[in-house]
Amino acid sequence: MQPGTHFTFGTHDTHGFVASFTSSMPAHLAHWYLEREQFEPAPGEPGLYRLSEPERDGPRRTRQTVRDLRRQGYTVQADLRLDPAVSANPPRPFRPNQLQEGRSRLAQAAAGRTTQRATPPMTSLASARPIPPKPAYPPTIHLTASATGRRR
Repeated sequence: MQPGTHFTFGTHDTHGFVASFTSSMPAHLAHWYLEREQFEPAPGEPGLYRLSEPERDGPRRTRQTVRDLRRQGYTVQADLRLDPAVSANPPRPFRPNQLQEGRSRLAQAAAGRTTQRATPPMTSLASARPIPPKPAYPPTIHLTASATGRRR
């Protein structure tokens, strides 16, 4: 191990992906960092932390932890397969003609029917709501001007 190393990462037969810190790192600070990166203290192993839920993309999460700690300025030693500087990320699936597929989907969506440009209803708006008939009696409400109103 190099002098001045703060963290070490590797694999363990029982605990899976593990991390530990050296004496150059304060224990409470190392505990805080490792818990934030989803590592938990390994039972019965003081100073050893295991990755919680290692079956859920454990190698990638461990590499990300190594990368995060290095960005914070810590010296980290890791196994070859867990070191992001050495190991390559798994290749992404290749999809040919992504641009052409996207354009094809847009063209199909544009050619389809939409509710935004719906045809107007067959009846006109005036015939949709009938006008009530005029009453045969005179209105009974009389409005008078108030003499005590405000003047301008």
